Amino acid sequence: MNAITSSQTRQVKISCRNVWKVYGERPASFFAERNGKVPDPAATLKAARDSRHIAAAADVSFDVHAGEIFIIMGLSGSGKSTMVRCLSRLVEPTAGEIMFDGKDLLRASRQELTEIRRRKMGMVFQNFGLMPHLNVIDNVAFPLKVQGLPPEQRIKRAGEMIELVGLKGREANFPSQLSGGQQQRVGIARSLAVEPELWFLDEPFSALDPLIRRQMQDEFLRLQKILHKTIVFITHDFLEALRIGDRIAIMKDGQVVQIGTPSEVVMHPATDDVAEFTKDVPRVKVITAGDCMVPAGTDVHIGGTVPLHLTLDNVLPQFVGGASILACIDETGSVCGHITAGTVLAALAASEKAAA
Repeated sequence: MNAITSSQTRQVKISCRNVWKVYGERPASFFAERNGKVPDPAATLKAARDSRHIAAAADVSFDVHAGEIFIIMGLSGSGKSTMVRCLSRLVEPTAGEIMFDGKDLLRASRQELTEIRRRKMGMVFQNFGLMPHLNVIDNVAFPLKVQGLPPEQRIKRAGEMIELVGLKGREANFPSQLSGGQQQRVGIARSLAVEPELWFLDEPFSALDPLIRRQMQDEFLRLQKILHKTIVFITHDFLEALRIGDRIAIMKDGQVVQIGTPSEVVMHPATDDVAEFTKDVPRVKVITAGDCMVPAGTDVHIGGTVPLHLTLDNVLPQFVGGASILACIDETGSVCGHITAGTVLAALAASEKAAA
């Protein structure tokens, strides 16, 4: 997981503000009658439904910070895929604002939007979308060809991306000669070739076998440690969300019902539905040392140190090894507090109580 100790201090890369996507006979006029403003979202949602409109996204708001892996998750029909398509304007929102580097994407012209997609956004979907008549290196180089890069530059860049995703030596293979996991790696390399500032991934691993899916998650986290991309990642798999996400937005019926870190969502579910999502999650794989931390004492004997973001399944062996008090350190190595076996057990007990 990409550790973000204080996401509030990081630059907001993309901001979704009160976004609606409504389908029906006259969704645009429905909002035009309200001058594009939605002072009472609950009443507006009811009115939309009563008028036989379908709100695939209803008053959705969130910020995604630079370098963050932001997960949008929910069951089928929750609106998560609609939202990622709204963010890139592959689907046109009915109302709201989408601010990218401080500019409203909904006001961008078609030409401006095309340039943003070509040069600043990368997209990976569940369907690999590779061109069967092109080999690996030409598939990866294709968006660079669209950009107009000379052949030498695009082949060099494509080769670098192929090596980055672990497919060096496969440049001349065609998609039909690759496994599903290898094809998805090609799709990832292709999306990275344009060096996107913002990376959208819509259930990219859901079509893969469980073992390959786990390997691709590992590969994804490895790439993020190298590249530090701003990522919006869509999934319906809660364990996947917990494993790779810095923060998670959970959607139901087009609405966001909770946003938080994995440990916040597990330890403090906002609704019964979220609690149901999290009830079978092993707490030791989600709760971090920072969640169990108490202020550092001046008269305590420290038996070792652990990073704030380290999960308890990695912390507990140190207590088994004989440590009684561990100092919690941030990314700079500064001590922020300490944990004991007692504070760990208290956090686990509180989490189990919340899920009950």
